[in-house]
Amino acid sequence: MKFYILPVLILFSSLNLVSQSINWVTMDKALELQKNTPKNIMIDIYTTWCGPCKMLDKNTFTNKDLITFVNANYYAVKFNAEGNESVNYKNRLFENPNYDPAKAKRRNSAHQFSQYLGVRAYPTIVFLDNNAELIAPIPGYQTVQKIEIYLQLFKDQTYKDINSQEAFNTYYKSFKPTFTL
Repeated sequence: MKFYILPVLILFSSLNLVSQSINWVTMDKALELQKNTPKNIMIDIYTTWCGPCKMLDKNTFTNKDLITFVNANYYAVKFNAEGNESVNYKNRLFENPNYDPAKAKRRNSAHQFSQYLGVRAYPTIVFLDNNAELIAPIPGYQTVQKIEIYLQLFKDQTYKDINSQEAFNTYYKSFKPTFTL
């Protein structure tokens, strides 16, 4: 009997891990969902060759508290900054006309949409408000604690009260993280 319990426990715990993930959608789907149920959009802009992008997936986007918070408060989009996905945004079609399928797993040409959003480094997490207006791009690898600051700040209108570096520094110093590590 003991030998049967362990495999069953392992199976159930692995099923729980699989069910705990961010609900990633395409950019077009997020914009469609936003029309019926307004929420901010968080876009993880990555490339296939980017080491810090993979670390973000492995170390940050697997945190249970972060997953729960993002799924409740944002539409989450994963966008390959060098991919060939077409995006309809603000009545404009964004593509990657110089995309080379032979370079799909290595450096490729930059997508028009990532350029439009002002992305200059990978990874970059771009936040849009509930009207799909740009709030801010946050470049670089983000730990759970670092990204929580922005997730909390941008989930509602709080960020609009911050109008200077000094005001942000005050917010930053007083911020109390709630996500467990």
